[in-house]
Amino acid sequence: MISYYKTIDNRVTEIESYELGCWVNCVAPDEKEVKRLTSDFGINSEFLRSALDPEESSHIDHEDDNTLIVIDIPAVQKTEKNITYYTKPFGIVITKTDLITVSLSDNTIIGEISDGVVKNIYTNLKIQFALRIILKTTAKYLQYLKQIDKINDRVEKELRRSMKNKELIQLLEVEKSLVYFSSSLKSNEVTLEKIMRGRLIKLYEEDKELLEDVLIEVKQAIEMANIQLNILSGTMDAFASIISNNLNIVMKVLASITLIISIPAVVVGFYGMNIGAHVLPLDGVWWFPMAFSGILMVIAGFILKKKDMM
Repeated sequence: MISYYKTIDNRVTEIESYELGCWVNCVAPDEKEVKRLTSDFGINSEFLRSALDPEESSHIDHEDDNTLIVIDIPAVQKTEKNITYYTKPFGIVITKTDLITVSLSDNTIIGEISDGVVKNIYTNLKIQFALRIILKTTAKYLQYLKQIDKINDRVEKELRRSMKNKELIQLLEVEKSLVYFSSSLKSNEVTLEKIMRGRLIKLYEEDKELLEDVLIEVKQAIEMANIQLNILSGTMDAFASIISNNLNIVMKVLASITLIISIPAVVVGFYGMNIGAHVLPLDGVWWFPMAFSGILMVIAGFILKKKDMM
């Protein structure tokens, strides 16, 4: 689907057809729309296919006065039980006169810009608009990282109470999300540093200042993701040790109980053997084996308790 937007009265507004200085937004284009974009705007079709590759990493490419910037944007998938965070590629094509965005699916970042929620968006200022998109993307990373931190705290509290596999699996999902975010943010940082050199894209002074702000935000997001990842890794190791220790305690108690309850069987076994009369003490007294077993069980329990085995 191809949509057109233009800044009118300081607000991004959707327009019916293409106008000079507008923003062309393309979401999940089919083959016919890809050919239309390549013919109308003189874009290399590989640019569009690269932006639509779900495995594509962040990079910048330049060919025939057209520049492709691919960045990784954050996304969230909600299910009945879990919330999963991941990243997906997003392409920004800058031509001589226009800016074209290409994505595999709708996302909240472009949705907020197209709805006019994001301020200071001017579609005719291509480079500045592209940097605003990347800045908004980084802000979304920070927002999701804060949500992940809250999820981590909640799951950690539940895990302290229950120690169930469900909470451990949730922590693993959070850890996987943080790994995705960290690697994607680092790729975006490399791409932004290439843009900062000014070899592929001509930057004006205002663009350089905005790009510096974006780089600062990206570095902050990387640091935040790494801190959360380190804390989560330490938490996972700590809970793994606690679970292992609890299992050892349970096994130790069960072994002690097994030892204690085996005493009556041994005593009764001796008295049940046909070894002749008066060989065992009080052989004819029925209650003596039971009392003797009880005394031995108490003594064994006391010794095991003293040894911290129960």
